[in-house]
Amino acid sequence: MNKIEHIGIAVKSLENSNDLFSKLFGEPNYKVEEVRTEGVNTSFFKVGNNKIELLEASEKDSPIAKFIEKKGEGIHHIAFDVDDILSEIERLKKEGFKVLNEIPKKGADNKLVAFLHPKSSNGVLIELCQEIKE
Repeated sequence: MNKIEHIGIAVKSLENSNDLFSKLFGEPNYKVEEVRTEGVNTSFFKVGNNKIELLEASEKDSPIAKFIEKKGEGIHHIAFDVDDILSEIERLKKEGFKVLNEIPKKGADNKLVAFLHPKSSNGVLIELCQEIKE
């Protein structure tokens, strides 16, 4: 793993949260994107060399909707940048982590993504991200 790629925060309202986080960071978000396969709308902020991803459910039964219903708004996941997502998935499986996506899928911000189950990582949902090279 190279670095923290971003921290994902589940929010009820992207509009309200964009306003709040713009005030907090002193900068507007730089990107809004819908990820239909996950039933989520995302918004990204740059904070120095780091990124924050806000996640709003676009469907009532999406993973983010379920998360907010169960736990409320807050930190949803930590994403790590990797060079080779397939080899990283295999390495982590051998180390005993439960991988939720053995085949990476297209995520937001031009990334291939896969997740580790929080039960295998001390309650933290971990996302692996690899830049899609075109």
